[in-house]
Amino acid sequence: MTTLRERFTAELKTAMLARDAARVSAIRMVTARLKDVDIAARPKGVTAVPDEEIIAMLRGMVKSRRESMEMYRQGGRADLMEKEQAEIAVIEAFLPQQMDAAATEAAVAAAVAEAGAASIKDMGKVMAILKARHGAVLDMAKVGPLVKAALGA
Repeated sequence: MTTLRERFTAELKTAMLARDAARVSAIRMVTARLKDVDIAARPKGVTAVPDEEIIAMLRGMVKSRRESMEMYRQGGRADLMEKEQAEIAVIEAFLPQQMDAAATEAAVAAAVAEAGAASIKDMGKVMAILKARHGAVLDMAKVGPLVKAALGA
């Protein structure tokens, strides 16, 4: 299985050959951000962050672009909003497929049972189990309300 770094390189070459300037720009932006993350991890003795951290980085990039899109929408800047949407599409192509709603609910129920969670005070335990087991395929921001509902908050 190829790593995300290898996929970035391969996709960049493909986009350059196809003369897809928008895609080339978005992938270069991702690789530049990845270099920043790698440099920030150096004091910890890490030369290259693992795929799990790259996925978290990509999710953060998508989140910030969605926030920018909302500001552009409020400001009436459809052109900039479309640019952000195009970047989101490129970034999301590198993210793993998210769990569907039924599977997410099942994972939450299993984590609640495993943690023996009885109240909202146990939410941290449940979230830790979910992150450990399904961190790559679950959007933790969307899972939080489901966990709260399952715990009766």
